[in-house]
Amino acid sequence: MTAPVAHASARRLRVPLSRPWGPDVSEVSVIVVDVQDSDGASGQGFAWTPSIGARAVLAMIEDHVLPHAVGRPASPDAWTDGWEHVHEAGGGGVTTIALAGLDLALWDLRCRRESMPLADALGRRHDTQPAYGSGVNLHYSLHELVSQAKRWVEAGFGAVKVKVGRPTLAEDLERLRAVRDVIGPERSLMVDANQRWDVDTAAVAANAMAEVGIAWLEEPLRADDLAGHVALKARTSVPIALGENLHTLHRFRDFIAAGAVDVVQPNVIRVGGITPFLDVAALARDAGVALAPHLLPEISAQLAFALPERTWVEDVEGAGFWQSGALKAPTGVTIADGRVSGGRRAGLGFEFKEEIS
Repeated sequence: MTAPVAHASARRLRVPLSRPWGPDVSEVSVIVVDVQDSDGASGQGFAWTPSIGARAVLAMIEDHVLPHAVGRPASPDAWTDGWEHVHEAGGGGVTTIALAGLDLALWDLRCRRESMPLADALGRRHDTQPAYGSGVNLHYSLHELVSQAKRWVEAGFGAVKVKVGRPTLAEDLERLRAVRDVIGPERSLMVDANQRWDVDTAAVAANAMAEVGIAWLEEPLRADDLAGHVALKARTSVPIALGENLHTLHRFRDFIAAGAVDVVQPNVIRVGGITPFLDVAALARDAGVALAPHLLPEISAQLAFALPERTWVEDVEGAGFWQSGALKAPTGVTIADGRVSGGRRAGLGFEFKEEIS
């Protein structure tokens, strides 16, 4: 019988970005969640938000998620019970982000109790997976963008992703051609519009960008605009990727069933943790839709090691928790020569500092 949660706490940790994601995004917030069961086993998880809502997430965790968990089994199998408890405040968003902190902590506790790495507990299938170089770079000058692309090539990445959505399509195309010149024809080039366009703008842009050979167009429209994505798919052959801003299995099912997406990109925190992430991955697999986890390579890679398919892992330059000084020790997940490997430490494999000096 699984021991119950005896103690649980949460705290906010501000993590600086060595490469700001924009003039107003120089740090991200991590909500660290610690749990202990009645047998003394402990685990640590986290919720995460880049710029908006950290205090709201912390309040949801402290006021509702953790009080509900105490006294109940210290197992991620209780995820649905927790979601049903808080979903009156929203089926996804703050609620699922908050639930992720507990879910990751309970997975960490389970794996540490069994002295197993997460990937092994899930059933490791790969020692490595492909990684692609990524960056929040729409605000970069052309020179800065080209320099970044050169760093990706030197690092051995077989694929890279850049942001689009400059004031004119001509400027986007100039930047993409410059990146393509640097990376050559053999590497994959993904582009991300971060929900900036309407259907007409996205269709014109997608078809124009096809000339540089893009592997996918990510979040061209507002993430919750299902009808718009269906209409866009009818007007372009460029693969469409989305999912970082879909928060529940139900929304992923809607988009997949409508044929609106070619690559789903669940963020393990925004969907509510490892438990629902695995459900989204199974849904995509059954539908024949590709999956590429969004951000957070320290945890996304470990999930990718346990998936049966070849899975791209996103490595955003300068955004790793270890590189940002947020962790007490390296995670053991490493990215080199365009591949991610490791993930052999028990549990999730990392522990956050109390504060970053």
